[in-house]
Amino acid sequence: MNSHLAPIKPKRVSDQVFEQIRELIFRGELKPGDKIMPERELMKELGVSRNSVREALNKLVAMGLVDQRQGQGTFVRELGSVRDNPIMDLMSSHNATITDLLEVRMGLECNGAALAAEKATLEDIRTMEKSIATMETAISEGRVGTDEDAHFHMAIAHATRNPLQVHMMKFFYDFIFYGINESLKRFFDMPTRTEVILSQHRQILSAIEQRKSGDAYAAMAEHIRYIKDFFENTKEGNMPAMK
Repeated sequence: MNSHLAPIKPKRVSDQVFEQIRELIFRGELKPGDKIMPERELMKELGVSRNSVREALNKLVAMGLVDQRQGQGTFVRELGSVRDNPIMDLMSSHNATITDLLEVRMGLECNGAALAAEKATLEDIRTMEKSIATMETAISEGRVGTDEDAHFHMAIAHATRNPLQVHMMKFFYDFIFYGINESLKRFFDMPTRTEVILSQHRQILSAIEQRKSGDAYAAMAEHIRYIKDFFENTKEGNMPAMK
């Protein structure tokens, strides 16, 4: 008998409720600004107590994923503002740049892509496909597509099945969103660069779908290097430190 075995501890109901809602947010099925169904409906839908629902919602609020508005309900938090992020003061005091962020992303997301290639489920693959498709639609309709791009990267993190990877991505999500938005805004009038970004997303997804960890790592590295090179070496990409 393996001496390292430990007793199985059942998950609290509130934690299961929290994880289901969090997953919908990370997958992009619940988008920024969307209203979460009222407590009574969540109780009925999930077959749980009001206390379990409230505990789950409180945890989502504490994580910064949702806002509770008096008399209105619970809403998925609008993302993309770095001002409320707890590490903003640290980054500002050190004049952190988009390049600094991309260097962090290089380590975090390349490993994430490799892990996703090993662990992604069919549902994860479909979520990534949907993110790419909705980004293509957004761009064709004259929108930047930042939400869709960010959801693609979060879907990869979720597919790692590593809770620390997901939480670290969420911790940096506001900054990742900001960086993606800055690059896409600049690429918007450069259709060739926009198509390169979409093509890189497809290559990352293809490697994950084919379970090729090394290729997924390399495809993500190429994607991040491409954006980093733009900010470092082009006049259009030149910008001040993150504020």
